[in-house]
Amino acid sequence: MSEEPAIDIRELSKAYLVYKKPADRLKQALAPKLYSVMRPVANLTGKTLTTPMYYDPFWALRPLTLTVRRGETLGVIGRNGSGKSTLLQLLCGTLTPTTGEARTNGRIAALLELGSGFNPEYTGRENIHLNASILGLTPQEVDQRIDEILAFADIGEHVDQPTKTYSSGMTMRLAFSVIAHVDADILVVDEALAVGDAYFQQKCMRWLRKFRERGTVLFCGHDTSAVINLCQRAIWLDKGQAKLIGPARDVCEAYTAAVNAQAMGIPEPEVRHPSSATSEAGLATLKVPVKEGAARSLHSKSIGVLPQIVQLAEPSDHSASYGSGDAQVIAVSMTRENGEPLHLIYGGEKVRVTVAVKANVTIENPIIGFFVKDRLGQPLFGDNTFDSYVDHNILLEPGKEAIASFVFSLPLLLTGTYIITAAVASGTLNAPVMHDWLHDALSFDVMSPLLTGVLVGIAMEKIEMKVIDEEERAVI
Repeated sequence: MSEEPAIDIRELSKAYLVYKKPADRLKQALAPKLYSVMRPVANLTGKTLTTPMYYDPFWALRPLTLTVRRGETLGVIGRNGSGKSTLLQLLCGTLTPTTGEARTNGRIAALLELGSGFNPEYTGRENIHLNASILGLTPQEVDQRIDEILAFADIGEHVDQPTKTYSSGMTMRLAFSVIAHVDADILVVDEALAVGDAYFQQKCMRWLRKFRERGTVLFCGHDTSAVINLCQRAIWLDKGQAKLIGPARDVCEAYTAAVNAQAMGIPEPEVRHPSSATSEAGLATLKVPVKEGAARSLHSKSIGVLPQIVQLAEPSDHSASYGSGDAQVIAVSMTRENGEPLHLIYGGEKVRVTVAVKANVTIENPIIGFFVKDRLGQPLFGDNTFDSYVDHNILLEPGKEAIASFVFSLPLLLTGTYIITAAVASGTLNAPVMHDWLHDALSFDVMSPLLTGVLVGIAMEKIEMKVIDEEERAVI
């Protein structure tokens, strides 16, 4: 990581002038000029005139000093009205600071508001040219990249329709696709990823992780899980002031404790900053009060008897994949153990994930696997057929299909969207030859009463695989 900072903020602040009535705005415009004329006369008489203020300053951001290194990902968290968006807009130059300055080194691309920089009367294609030119690309560079931009956005024929006819998800797809192809050095994202379907969110998260290898990211939002997952450091803003700066996990835990304390109607935990010798950023030491009996009532419930509703979504026709192409994943399903559809099930109930693959060339000892990941793309659990069939010498010939089924007890998951990734490979787990890795093979939504976290490690109770002819395959 280079020592030269990507972002250097010095005493940066922003104040808005709040007037009690419209006439005060006119008085404030005239008073400085009037008093500048009267002041020399007053000085001759030994009097001092002070220009009156007809407004109250509202400090959206108090003076802040912060350095973000190249290659670093910084999260910005805080309640609504804490100054997050103000800080990002000051960095991008869309607001003028009241005091201080913010220096950025390199091209900066921002997704501050949905469709910002778009003309609603222009078509999607025209807005690509407009927005990309604002971000520093020449018309020739836009023409060279427009096919990649359209492929990433994946909005089809709508690209030639006015963006005022777009849904919020389509607008976000197009806006994110543009900033993903402008070769930015600094990326600013302000809660935009909350819009869009699960498949596109997964695509954005994969792109963000890849971008972090070469660029600097400022990621703003209320989702502390996303901040912990993506960011090395975080800054917690509260009423325009930096309340805590430090490692992302420590800052998010302190913020979550404060929010939960407020929701429970108890005093906020004290945030203590150790000496600078302990940590450059100032880690937080927390004492979180808990209402008596809260933990006891939570753990008195048996996870195995709590219901959760699991709703499968339609599979994506445009799921990203990679591999040699010698075999491919052709179908993925998740059902009850007996093949019945999932609806209302209980934590700990057995389910079956089935993955069907087809060989295009002869594959020796195919390895079929899956894993479930959360909406941030973090893998939670999964397995594959390697250990169960390593000595079976299975030969999958061209045109033949294989079905692998995995039976396990589905843990009680937090409410949210989950994605199943499926893959087929050969070789060994240490040196696999990947034939097809389907990122977003299947999506399912969970409605659950669980409020404490996600189980990430489960044991497979049964793994089966067999080679079949195409006509023998049941509909999955």
